[in-house]
Order: sequence, then structure tokens, then C-alpha cells
Amino acid sequence: MRHTPRKRFGQNFLVDSQVISDIACAIHPAEDNLLVEIGPGLGALTQPLLRLLKHLYVIEIDRDIVKRLRREFPEENLTVFSANALEFDFSALGKNLRVVGNLPYNISTPILFHLSKFVKYIDDMHFMLQKEVVARMVATPSTSEYGRLSVMLQSRFEMEQLFIIPPEAFLPAPKVKSAIVRMVPLKQPIIDPGREKLFASVVAASFSQRRKTLRNTLHDYLGPEDFKKLKIESGLRAENLSMAQFVAIVNHLTQSI
Repeated sequence: MRHTPRKRFGQNFLVDSQVISDIACAIHPAEDNLLVEIGPGLGALTQPLLRLLKHLYVIEIDRDIVKRLRREFPEENLTVFSANALEFDFSALGKNLRVVGNLPYNISTPILFHLSKFVKYIDDMHFMLQKEVVARMVATPSTSEYGRLSVMLQSRFEMEQLFIIPPEAFLPAPKVKSAIVRMVPLKQPIIDPGREKLFASVVAASFSQRRKTLRNTLHDYLGPEDFKKLKIESGLRAENLSMAQFVAIVNHLTQSI
């Protein structure tokens, strides 16, 4: 039965067999891994994963695809959650999760932030995303790609861009290139759990107006004396700050309370 890709779900189905094989090799699952796939679509990656796993969990929002998957794969091999990944409780599946998926480009950032809440349950994640999004995720300070997404994700994960995927590997072909990224939770958290909310607020404020200096964007948090104590130039922009400097700002603010 033919399935028409739905724009509202951001559906672009992977059809290139070599790319599918390359992704499966990058994930390299062991048969007893607790692996969950987000947005399995028509099962392009699901099928090769099931050849390597005893069991696979998938999360799919499109009810027609859910019905199709449940018809094609036995329950003892595949558990299909008919759900929105943005609302899914990943902790319910247990610990040592491995998460994979071709994330819809229109909601990829919210999904990444949602998954960050479950970092203590996750061993690693492999995602296909828009190439520009991956560039922002792995960006270094003082580059145009470096921003809030870079800092927030790098405070929780080690990340690596693995390879680029051309538009013609999909049906329908998107207008952009894609990339595979590997995300591994940091062994030691950079931010104390009790300071995560403040850290997120400071980072968001810093990048709220990219062209403005920290003197302007962080005026609600830091004054001239604070910048002096931190040894940070108030005339810098957020994109010039390292992770260590963002952490130092949060630690300073916490000690000042």
C-alpha cells in the first residue's frame, strides 16, 4: 500500500540503500541493546535494525504508518508507540537507551531539547538532521554557527558529525542536505543540576540579540564589577564565549545570591 508523505509531519522518507546501510553501521547495535527509533516512517532503517536486534521500540505520530508497521512486523520483535516524540516519556523504557531517528526538520530542535531531559537514561543517540542544524550543534566559539543550540547541547553531550547525505537519498527530496550526528552524554555534567535552569536563562539571554554585546544582553544579570571579577570583556558578544565562561557566569551568579 502506497503512503503519501505528509508535509505537516515533515515526512521525507529515506530510500537510498547505501545510505541506510551506512547509518546502520554507524549505530552498530548489539542484539540485546535497548534501542528506540523516532519516526520510523516506512521502515527503511527499522528493517536493517531488526536484523541485528532482538527487539526494537519505535515512536510514530502518523496513525496510518502505525497501522502499517503493526501489520508488517510481529509484536515480539517490534513495539510501536503511537505518540508524539515531543511528549514521550523516554524514562519509561528504562536505562541504557540508544536513540536513533530521521528527525522531522521542522521540529528537530524541540525534540533535541526534550531528549536532553532524559540524558541520565541514555547511552547514545544517532540522528539524521538538516546539515545546517548539525553544524550549529557541533559549532565552536567565534563562528557564525555557534549559538544557543551549540551551548545547551554541548553542556550535556559530546557530539560528532559523521557524514553528509544528499537530498536525492529521500522521497520526496528535501531542498537541503542532511547529516548524521552522534551524541554521547557527558560522563560528568558541566552544570550542577541545581543550576541548570539559571544556565538555560543566561544562555538564552546572551544569544537573544546576537549583534549586541554582553553588556546589553546580560544587563539583568551582570554589572561592570561582575564582568571584572569574571575577567570577561563586557564588549564581547555571546558567540565569543566558551562553555567554561558560560559556566563561570552561572557559578558567579549562584555564589552572589
